[in-house]
Amino acid sequence: MIVRDASTAGASLPLKGAWTNAGQGLPVATGNAIRVFEVALQAIRGGGQAVLALVLETEGSTYAGTGAMALFGHGTHAGWLSGGCLEPEIARCAEEAGATGMAGWLEIDTRDDELLLTGSAVGCRGRLRIALLPLQELPGIDAILEAWLEGQQHASFNITADGGVEAATPTLRRRWQLAAMPVAWSSPRQRWRVSILRPPEVLILGAGPETPVLVPLLRELGWRVHVAERRPRWRDHPALDGVVIDAPPAQSLSRAAHADAALVMHHNFELDREALDALATSAIPFIGLLGPSRRQEDLFRLLTPAQRSALQPRLRSPVGIDLGGRGPETIALSIAAQLQAWRHSADA
Repeated sequence: MIVRDASTAGASLPLKGAWTNAGQGLPVATGNAIRVFEVALQAIRGGGQAVLALVLETEGSTYAGTGAMALFGHGTHAGWLSGGCLEPEIARCAEEAGATGMAGWLEIDTRDDELLLTGSAVGCRGRLRIALLPLQELPGIDAILEAWLEGQQHASFNITADGGVEAATPTLRRRWQLAAMPVAWSSPRQRWRVSILRPPEVLILGAGPETPVLVPLLRELGWRVHVAERRPRWRDHPALDGVVIDAPPAQSLSRAAHADAALVMHHNFELDREALDALATSAIPFIGLLGPSRRQEDLFRLLTPAQRSALQPRLRSPVGIDLGGRGPETIALSIAAQLQAWRHSADA
């Protein structure tokens, strides 16, 4: 594997671990940017040194895609750009960028056929080109991160080879000029634009045995999660701390106005009917209903023809992919799998 950074350009390092073009400004959604941005904000507010590693370009088979991010600094690590095999070298280069306050660059190339026979192969056959951005040199970047974390706006990074950095949302824009190490690869390209989609958002109407498994799983996958629940037994469950909306469905929908998906999961017929009644007038494109097909049929008998017509094209019932098995853990996994497939346009 060939690793190039500003201080070791052209060097070949026997590391164990790991070009779709990233500069066209196409929206990308890769990894869990929520966790990376949250840890970045903590580091900035704590006055610590942290470096954002941002994938600018990829070619071939790579673990991370364009726009993937990781954060490094003083023992802090959030996000993954490989299966763990490349992170020590990325962390080393990030530490150097943080210490110098300069924008750094890192190229990791695992396409060499000879590596398959030398013990240095990492499994992936591709190339990553990464920018290393010391956050302490980007005053005001926290406002961009906060705006994105609110879940209503996309964000973008424009980066130039001379250390120019611009971060923006539709309502905010910040520009900086950093000292920069020489770009670690040979290319005529001097500018990159990477867009980060706003995080997907799901409203779970009703909690039950599946919810304490489903909520943390979806959050790890990068979803913003709200749970509308008024029953104390589930509303006060420790696994739902910080995500509960204690309100009826109509009010919950107004408080989660940017939801991309809704899940109806009360395990209570009348509460599910109330939820479907509210969802019929919403524009949420993915609606999942927990329970067998007969449950949908029974609920639809209580809805008006207009409500049924509004819900049917968006409804997944029973929600979840058939993975085999039973129980709340299996159900939670099947729902998360279907949401993730739908998010990436692979919903069967």
